[in-house]
Amino acid sequence: MPTIGVKRDLLFEALGKTYTDDEFQELCFAFGLELDEVTTEKQMLTKEQGDVAAAANASEEIIYRIDIPANRYDLLCLEGLVTGLLVFQGKLKPPKFHFVEPAKRQVLKIDPSTAKIRPYAVAAVLRNVTFTQASYNSFIDLQDKLHQNICRKRTLVAIGTHDLDTLQGPFSYEALAPEQIKFKPLNQTKEMTGNQLMDFYATHAQLKQYLPIIRDSPVYPVIYDANRVVLSLPPIINGDHSKISLKTKNVFIECTATDRTKAKVVLDTIVCLFSEHCAQKFTVEPCDVVEPDGTVTSYPELEVREERISVKRANAYIGIDEPAEKLADMLTRMYLEAKVDGDSLVVKIPPTRHDVIHACDIYEDVAIAFGYNNIKKSLPAFMQIAKQFPLNKLTEQLREQVAQAGFTEALTFTLCSRDDIGRKLNKNIEALPAVHIGNPKTLEFQVVRTTLLPGLLKTLVANRKMPLPLKLFEISDVVVADENTEVGARNERRVCAVNCNKTAGFEVVHGLLDRVMQLLSVPWKTANVTKGYYLQAAEDPSYFPGRCANVMYDNVVIGKIGVLHPTVLQAFELTTPCSVVEFTIEPFV
Repeated sequence: MPTIGVKRDLLFEALGKTYTDDEFQELCFAFGLELDEVTTEKQMLTKEQGDVAAAANASEEIIYRIDIPANRYDLLCLEGLVTGLLVFQGKLKPPKFHFVEPAKRQVLKIDPSTAKIRPYAVAAVLRNVTFTQASYNSFIDLQDKLHQNICRKRTLVAIGTHDLDTLQGPFSYEALAPEQIKFKPLNQTKEMTGNQLMDFYATHAQLKQYLPIIRDSPVYPVIYDANRVVLSLPPIINGDHSKISLKTKNVFIECTATDRTKAKVVLDTIVCLFSEHCAQKFTVEPCDVVEPDGTVTSYPELEVREERISVKRANAYIGIDEPAEKLADMLTRMYLEAKVDGDSLVVKIPPTRHDVIHACDIYEDVAIAFGYNNIKKSLPAFMQIAKQFPLNKLTEQLREQVAQAGFTEALTFTLCSRDDIGRKLNKNIEALPAVHIGNPKTLEFQVVRTTLLPGLLKTLVANRKMPLPLKLFEISDVVVADENTEVGARNERRVCAVNCNKTAGFEVVHGLLDRVMQLLSVPWKTANVTKGYYLQAAEDPSYFPGRCANVMYDNVVIGKIGVLHPTVLQAFELTTPCSVVEFTIEPFV
């Protein structure tokens, strides 16, 4: 959850009213926010750096630190927060945003080469902006908050803001080799190539974290104007030539991205929040973006869409009984203009509220406007007696009994490497019904385990200095790819036990299998018993030839039992024989 710091006096001036700390905290709570801390710049520096001397010259102006929900991008600056609170209090109607058509639109042309690194870009212009020191700081801070939040530290979207009066359109967005790019970075005095810039900012406190995004790429993204002046090298830094200042009147905003949807959300948020500083409030000048295929798209979109919700359903979900007119008023206070249409509400979603994706988001805003503390507690209209999930109940019962049989329980990772369930078990990973992780962070977590065995063998390795015998077990889930299920995979609860000793001790795991079946009231299958369990000779590359069997129940294979193959033991760095039993317990629930 992001936290913004706003100066108390500026906030109260914009709200047109002075509050006590408690009053403002109550207002924030009613609006769904939280006043996290009342502090000063001096106190913050002292707390963060622990250096009283360094904070001696810092301001002692009161700062409110407010926790903002992660999906409310429109509240990440003073302008958005003030507008939201004033609309909530009924002192301001939700602003309507308009396009102002210029004599000639600014054009941003995307070169096909950008597909190699950051393929998307959007742009807009704010005309006749008047910056104060406070609004300028807020403008910069909003970009930083968006970069850390929806932009995912600039990996998805990078924002560039420029003084349009220092540039000449049309603009071009290209991807060039680092040595071909040369410009003067923001607040620097000498020009640098792409490679020099990477070396220069390698130790920079703020920018070094963004360098890996493009550093290893053969091409870097760059934006030029018509005179080949560099606007920015996204996602690292802007050029010094077009930097904005308090004197800037016309702002050119560009967002480059790997996710076009996120770029459009970011652009809409910035222009909507800061268009109030334009001479003609809440107006935006659109730009034409020429795609690599020649398609021309106008940005920002500033789309206002409509959603229809049921009044009856809204009341039922929240647990209140309010007329349609009252619900419409509450939604309007939450920046969502609503009108009554029969037994439904027609709700307008403005371009600032990209967090509203589904009807349930609208119901949530109704609840916030009504006040969570005002919702009366009530008993459900129906009786429901809770009970433990049967599979979990059986699991808990078996854990206790297997432990009493002399085995020690282990709890291992659900994720493992491909080798753990493939090569090390003498199996082909491609032939296994395994669920693979799309972007594994480490080699240890590449797939979801299809068997509990590798985790137990790793536990044995970590405890091989312990005296023998080592008897371990685990009752947990494995995941198996299954095209017949809705999500393409299913969980399967299994029990797995390993006996490690100077001899394999097959009789130990066989005895445990018999004991578990006895507890489950499953008899050994004989001529007189048709539904029972039995062992059927089998061959498995993970087990010693002639020392492996399928565990059968009702003539269906539910698991395996046997002595592990020496190459499996060697792959897991074990030197003592091991016998294993593993089977599913789901048929017995």
